[in-house]
Amino acid sequence: MSKDYKKMWSDLEMNLEAHDGLLGVLSDAYKNIYLSQKNRPEGMKYFDFVISEVHGLRIEEIIEAKKEGKKVIGTFCVYVPEELILAVDGVCIGLCAGAEVGSDEAEKYIPRNTCALIKAFMGFKLAGLCPYVQTTDLIVGETTCDGKKKAYEIFDEITKGKMYVMEIPNKKGEDGRLLWRNEVRRFAEKIEQISSKKITLDSLKKGARIVNEKRRSLKRLSALRSNDPSPISGLDALLINQVAFYDDPVRFTAKVNDLCNELEERVKSATGVIEKGVPRILISGSPMAIPNWKLHAIIEKSSAIVVGEESCVGERNFSSLLDEDFSSVEEGLQKIADRYMTINCACFTPNSERMENIKELANQLHANGIIHYAIQFCTPYMVEAYKAKKVAENMGLPFLRIETDYSMEDMGQLKTRIDAFLEMIGKGVNA
Repeated sequence: MSKDYKKMWSDLEMNLEAHDGLLGVLSDAYKNIYLSQKNRPEGMKYFDFVISEVHGLRIEEIIEAKKEGKKVIGTFCVYVPEELILAVDGVCIGLCAGAEVGSDEAEKYIPRNTCALIKAFMGFKLAGLCPYVQTTDLIVGETTCDGKKKAYEIFDEITKGKMYVMEIPNKKGEDGRLLWRNEVRRFAEKIEQISSKKITLDSLKKGARIVNEKRRSLKRLSALRSNDPSPISGLDALLINQVAFYDDPVRFTAKVNDLCNELEERVKSATGVIEKGVPRILISGSPMAIPNWKLHAIIEKSSAIVVGEESCVGERNFSSLLDEDFSSVEEGLQKIADRYMTINCACFTPNSERMENIKELANQLHANGIIHYAIQFCTPYMVEAYKAKKVAENMGLPFLRIETDYSMEDMGQLKTRIDAFLEMIGKGVNA
C-alpha cells in the first residue's frame, strides 16, 4: 500500500489486528496466484495496483466523496440498477465477499450449512474486516435466493437499519415484469430520498451512458478471449470483472479499453499467455467475488485456459446493454427495468434462457469443455447443473460439475478431478 491507513481504518471501527492478518494473507495469495503468471499484459499493472489499494486508496476516495455530499450505496447483486445510483451522483460499491472469514461470528446468526457467499459477507462485517460496509449510507439486497433474503433481515439489524431489499420476481411473465418495474420505481424514489436529489432526464441519461460504456469495455474484453491463443489469462479477466464492482466506473472503463488496445495488438501478432491449442474452458454458475480465485488458478496451473464466465461476475453483468433512447425519466425507468430482466439468474423458473446463454457463450468463445461451478448449499445453481449438463451433451462438449466453498481444504481433490477432465479434453483437442 502507498501509505499507512490505520487511522482511517480505526475511524471506520475496524478490527485492526485481524485486518492486518487478512491483508497479509491476501497479499501472499495474490503474489502466488497472479504475480507468478508469465507473459501478462502490461495493462494488468493498473488492476494489480487496484488490488494493492482495495482497502486503502479506494476507501480514501469513497470517504472524500462522502465529504462532498455523495451517498455510498452498497450492493450484493447485478440486479441493482447502477444507473439510478449514478443519476443522483452516488457511489455504487459491490459488497459480496469471496473468502472464508469470520465464519464463527457469522454462525452465531445463521446456520452453519449456509452458502459461503452469505456467510462471508456476514463474517466480514461481524469480524470488523470490511471498510466498504462501514462507508455505506444504504445497502441494497435482493430476493434472488431464500438464504440471502432471510440473511438480509439479520444484516439490517447488524448494520443498524441500512438494508433496503428489492423484490425479484420468480417468473419473467407479464406479472413478474410489472412487479419488477414497480420495484425499480420504488428504488428510484428511495435513492432520491436518501440523496436529497431528484433524478432528472439528463442525470439518468448520464448514468446510463457511464454504465453502458463500462459494459461495452467488458464485452470487448470478452470478445478478445475468443482468440486462440488467448491474449489474456482467465485469472486476469476474472480479476477485471471483479474490480468492475469496486472501482470508479469512468476510470475503470478507460483502463479496460487501454488494456483491450494492447490485447488487440497481441492478437495481431499471435501472442498468447499460453500456447495455441490448449483446452479452452467455459465456467458457468455461481458468482466469484474477490478473492475467490481458486477454480481458475487450478485450471490454469494445469496448462489450460479459462475463456469465459457465464456468471454474475462475468457475462451476466455486461452481456446486454441498456437502450438509451428514452425521452422521459419514466420511460428511462421502464427501459432500465426491462434491461435488468434480461439477466438470467438461476432464481427464475423456468430458466431456459440461461441454458441458451451457456450454449451461445461456449460457441462464441470456442470452448472445448464446460465446468459448472456452484457454491455449496447454493440450491438454485446446484439444481440447474442438471440442465447445463444436457446443454453440454447436446453440443458434444465434456462437462464437469463442481460444488465447493471458499476453503482450501478440497484443493487436492479438485485438482485431481480437473486434471482428469482436462486430460480427456486434451485427447479430443489433439485427435
